[in-house]
Amino acid sequence: MLHRLKAVAFALMAPLVLASCLFVPGKFDSALTIHADRTFTFTYKGEVMAVDLQSFMGKAMQMGMEEAAKEKSGKKAKAPEKEPDFTLTPEEKAKQDETFRKLAIEVAKEAGYRSVEYRGNGMFWVDYQISGVLDHGFLFPYNLDNQMIMPWIAVELRGKDLIRVKAPGYVRMSGSGMGNMGDMSALGMMPGGMGEAFTRLQGTFTLTTDAELVSQNNEEGAVTTGKDKVITWKTDTTTTDAPMASIRVRAVQ
Repeated sequence: MLHRLKAVAFALMAPLVLASCLFVPGKFDSALTIHADRTFTFTYKGEVMAVDLQSFMGKAMQMGMEEAAKEKSGKKAKAPEKEPDFTLTPEEKAKQDETFRKLAIEVAKEAGYRSVEYRGNGMFWVDYQISGVLDHGFLFPYNLDNQMIMPWIAVELRGKDLIRVKAPGYVRMSGSGMGNMGDMSALGMMPGGMGEAFTRLQGTFTLTTDAELVSQNNEEGAVTTGKDKVITWKTDTTTTDAPMASIRVRAVQ
């Protein structure tokens, strides 16, 4: 039955979950500028959806154990079983909101966060901007103290003069990391607010560079504006190809 499949799906996800929350983008606008001299600026402005994995998975695993016990005892339901209720109780909801409000305060203290506001129902509004020099990799978001361990965008150093940008978190999550959670949501395999968090994904990611653009995966290509090449990806819940580009910059000595 469908509710049993949901319980099993969550149980199978358990070994993959390293934190009590999963953070995914909602409606957003993000930009990354990389110069030939390795200086960069990254911005993210928009929604961040928090998925309370601990609450959902605890209930799902309990359901799975109950179903297994029934099957082992040979008991069968005499009437069609009701769809399980994953909705948080008022007490659980209040506790979750308080946790997220405290989280917003803590995250706002970190470098780059110009504004972090918790707006309820697991949704944060974030205004982030950071600049620096790419003599090391860059991930966003990533914060061990606040359990942000599944970054949406990664800037990697490849050799002495090549930089690769990839943004797997800006598209439907599937195929790696958290398994195929986005696909599970689309199929109705995720209950309540957990599935709803994935349905808000809609955004724009713009990459600007005055360095050599080695490769990129946007079908519309780059637009030249003065010395800059500009690539704009628009993503939503149907997008599966993560924005990606390779750029040749000044070599590290």
